[in-house]
Amino acid sequence: MEPLKTAIVGLGWWGRKMTHLMSGGDAGLKLIRAVDPAPEAAEFASQYEMAFSADLETALADPAVEAVILATPHALHEAQIEACVAAGKHVFCEKPLALTKAGAEKAVRLCADAGLVLGMGHERRFEPPIAEILDLAREDGLGRILQIEANFSHDKFLSLPAENWRLKADQAPAGGMTATGIHLTDLAVKLMGPASDVRVSCENLASSIPQGDTMSAHVRFQGGGSAYVSATLATPFVSRFAVFGTKGWIEVRDKTHVEAPSGWIVTRASTGTPITVAEVGAAEPVRDNLRAFARAVRGEAPYPITGEEMIANIALLEAIVRSAEHGAVEAVH
Repeated sequence: MEPLKTAIVGLGWWGRKMTHLMSGGDAGLKLIRAVDPAPEAAEFASQYEMAFSADLETALADPAVEAVILATPHALHEAQIEACVAAGKHVFCEKPLALTKAGAEKAVRLCADAGLVLGMGHERRFEPPIAEILDLAREDGLGRILQIEANFSHDKFLSLPAENWRLKADQAPAGGMTATGIHLTDLAVKLMGPASDVRVSCENLASSIPQGDTMSAHVRFQGGGSAYVSATLATPFVSRFAVFGTKGWIEVRDKTHVEAPSGWIVTRASTGTPITVAEVGAAEPVRDNLRAFARAVRGEAPYPITGEEMIANIALLEAIVRSAEHGAVEAVH
């Protein structure tokens, strides 16, 4: 496959990780440009032999650029996707796609109408044990899925300066929801379909983080079943995803944060079998997601996250943000 010539927008913590992963060529992309408003980012870009500019427009005007990766603050995604589509560039967007369902619908529609691939930074789907859960569910290996329990929490943001966008309640609302919880709701929507309503508890118990540091959500789904999602910003790293069905259940625990994944511990049981515990070796789901995006652009395989799933996840996010303000049940529209 011819490497996809790509520009990356945003060279912060996550943008630099993605750049490093793509530098080996295994993701099927070749980074040729970088965009960041911080002048000091130019030095990092030069280390990876990328042309650098402070503005997105310069990158979009480059005819060699086929696709754009947005590793930018959430509030910028909608306008940036619109600009990329207008320039005829495929888009890979870090999560969340938007902060409102209307914004997600617009982004999906713009890309679809233009015949462009829209990729999403939901790398959790590409972790080997999570991918196995999705395969089992598709093949009815877990039976009727009844409930999901999930927690993805860390304390990485406690050391950030107060002016960092990740600590702005209007840009990253509802505790750790947009940082980590959005991955869990993506998986829940994939497994159980669109949500019907949600009730959220969001408190500030251990920090001065404006959006709160302790968030949990109880989600009910249109087709029945529920999910409990926790995303805390004041506890050492933990990531747990458990699915309970009539034919069996599986729990996946990450050994380390996805920025440097070192493997997973998988506990499971099926009807009539004992509980087993196994370890799954290290993999690089961020790279694998980017590779799936590149393959979709090249027409080799459909991108596995559908526009309908993206919209349903953001519809749930929007309801979670509303419920976090007062703690009452909010319908998902």
